[in-house]
Amino acid sequence: MVRAALATKRRIGQGPRTGAAYIPAMSVVAGSLLSALPIVSVSGWYPDFGFLVLLGWRLLRADAWPAWWAAPLGFANDILTGAPIGMSVALWTGVMIVMDLVDRRTIWRDYWIEWALAALLILAAETMEWWLAALSGAGFAFRSILPPVLVSTLAFPIVAWLVARLDRWRLGR
Repeated sequence: MVRAALATKRRIGQGPRTGAAYIPAMSVVAGSLLSALPIVSVSGWYPDFGFLVLLGWRLLRADAWPAWWAAPLGFANDILTGAPIGMSVALWTGVMIVMDLVDRRTIWRDYWIEWALAALLILAAETMEWWLAALSGAGFAFRSILPPVLVSTLAFPIVAWLVARLDRWRLGR
């Protein structure tokens, strides 16, 4: 057992990696950059990966960043995805406030509760985006948001797993 401890490449008690506090924010921006991939679609079925990464970090660690970081991260998402400026800022800030309220009201959460909470927040965000688009004159049916909600809900466990692996790496465990 001592040989195994001595054979490790890192020392015991080394601590988190350099810049570990900024890795969650950088991963959200990297998730938002996935929208720049050349995916051609008549209907937007693909999820908002920046939002999914934000949900993954917030559900994994409430202390990864302060709640006010949702505004600059939402602004970066608006710029990178081409959404109207302020839409992700408002939605992501609202989601962070709702998640703070949920954290204060729940005693414990397991995997299924977090997945259901993420699904409800994804549905709420997509509904608000649809409503804002309808207010601005883009008239399309409500059922057209169902594919991105379904794909996002099914992709959330994979994103949450990737966020957990990234968190483990960032903390040096």
